[in-house]
Amino acid sequence: MSKIRILLADDHPVLRIGLRTLIENEPDMEIIGEAADGEEAVQFAERLGPDVVIMDISMPGINGLEATRRIKKLDRNPPIQVLVLTVHAQERYLFPVLQAGGAGYVRKSSADAELIGAIRVVARGGAFLYPSATRALLEDYLRRARLGEEQDSYELLSDREIDVLRLTAEGHTAAEIAEQLSLSVKTVETYRGRIMEKLKLQSRSDLVRYALRKGLLSESE
Repeated sequence: MSKIRILLADDHPVLRIGLRTLIENEPDMEIIGEAADGEEAVQFAERLGPDVVIMDISMPGINGLEATRRIKKLDRNPPIQVLVLTVHAQERYLFPVLQAGGAGYVRKSSADAELIGAIRVVARGGAFLYPSATRALLEDYLRRARLGEEQDSYELLSDREIDVLRLTAEGHTAAEIAEQLSLSVKTVETYRGRIMEKLKLQSRSDLVRYALRKGLLSESE
């Protein structure tokens, strides 16, 4: 029987050592790589093709949610499953994880008891959800159905527009964004206008709140 091939992505070496020790005690699992930030996680996922990525939600550079979003866009069959690690216990943090393509999340405080089972669930293509989180998802679905909510406009954004959205929400000027993305300032301003129009946003504060809700920023940012 083949082992579940796992990539660890966390910027804390001590935690990675603990996770590696925990996982490698399981006869049906193996660690095939470790990443210290979101960018590395995407690169290693593309190169190594793990079955499951254990992804920290808060890392330098691109955060765990954006890294998850990019990994889920990789052309893999079967697709790579991402299990997010977070210090947050509130179910409201589950929505950005699922919207990014994650298969669920495990709280760091209970990883020793729940992580192994969660890995096996998502490796089979399932979702790891707490009962209270399942209830929250159902309530949100029913609320959306009652309101007749249309498909999220976020899906209309291109990858480049998402980059501009995130950097704008982080407080970067058009000139700074242009330099980071190798674009002209005029092109960045055009992207911003398209983003505001597609998302029906009116102000910078609306954009920041939207980016937070979508998991493009951590609340500490």
